[in-house]
Amino acid sequence: MGHHGPDGLSSMMKCYIIIVTSLQQNCTLLCCESSGKAAIVDPGGDVPAIIDAIQQAEVEPEKIFLTHGHMDHVGGAKELGEQLGLTIEGPHLDDRAMIAKVADSGRRFGMKSAQPFEPDRWLKHGDQVSFGDQQLEVSHCPGHTPGHVVFYHRGVNVALVGDVLFQGSIGRTDFPGGDHRQLIDSITQQLWPLGDQVTFIPGHGSPSTFGQERQVNPFVADTVLANN
Repeated sequence: MGHHGPDGLSSMMKCYIIIVTSLQQNCTLLCCESSGKAAIVDPGGDVPAIIDAIQQAEVEPEKIFLTHGHMDHVGGAKELGEQLGLTIEGPHLDDRAMIAKVADSGRRFGMKSAQPFEPDRWLKHGDQVSFGDQQLEVSHCPGHTPGHVVFYHRGVNVALVGDVLFQGSIGRTDFPGGDHRQLIDSITQQLWPLGDQVTFIPGHGSPSTFGQERQVNPFVADTVLANN
């Protein structure tokens, strides 16, 4: 079962990435090994593919967690939640207007199934979300969107960072509500303190570690920021 946390429960959580939508978004299936329960992070679309992955993993889905309001991350949340009877938690309230307009933005990108919704729970900095025997800590990391949050699992040292940080890049800030300075602050003040060894799953592309990005990321490496 892997190593046991201080509460005696296994802290083992597996992550499976399901690439969805024409924007190649990483929807992540989080599986609690001790309870067989699961959570789905950022079901942006292609709901049948997500359901297929859940069935293949032989887990019982419990909740949907959302990092931010862009349609390639939330477009399938309502449909998936209704089909499987799941509660939706996240993002932060500051992305509410964006989620309300998700059908319009979805149509522009050919995602006709994107539907607006109101989550069961808006998240704020310092909150925790849980499923099965697992708990993840919530950090509010604005910059890419005003209400962007990041989920961090201390037991397995994994962070789900949405579009804040990528391998070799950072989130775009040229969309409405974006703020470059704020994004840099979110990365250096919220992500880096979690530790260099943390593996992160971004909203697009390959996982990396914070330590790796602090060395080589052309936007936020320590040497780059020291010279700015």
